[in-house]
Amino acid sequence: MSGQYEVGSIVEGKVTGIKPFGAFVALDEKKQGLVHISHIAHGYVKDINEQLTVGDQVKVKVLSVDQESGKISLSIKETQPKPERTERPRPQSSGPRGGGGGGNKRQGGAQQNQTQGFNTLEDKLKDWLKQSNEIQADLNKRIKK
Repeated sequence: MSGQYEVGSIVEGKVTGIKPFGAFVALDEKKQGLVHISHIAHGYVKDINEQLTVGDQVKVKVLSVDQESGKISLSIKETQPKPERTERPRPQSSGPRGGGGGGNKRQGGAQQNQTQGFNTLEDKLKDWLKQSNEIQADLNKRIKK
């Protein structure tokens, strides 16, 4: 392939290096580009090493080419079909907040984060209260001695 890559073109490349912020992909013997972590997959990518390894052959889309520096921005997720979003049932607005509509978006985001392995604030609060009670009980024991 020629040394010039056009924006929007899809090419094959080989992963040559992985960093916390993205993966370097060799397009030919002389040119390589960077796939930023946000362009690895359609979903959240916590660790690139779970998605890619050095030596993998990947299909990438050229997002931009900086003519002065020669830097090439690439995307793997742009070469893959976008996953269909499944519609989640929305909870009925019967709480103290009323039916403002904005609250439902927030709750949906919390549910999504919970399925991705994040603790909700409610869970964290329970843990903090438990730790606080244990520390307080420990201090009370020391005072009694």
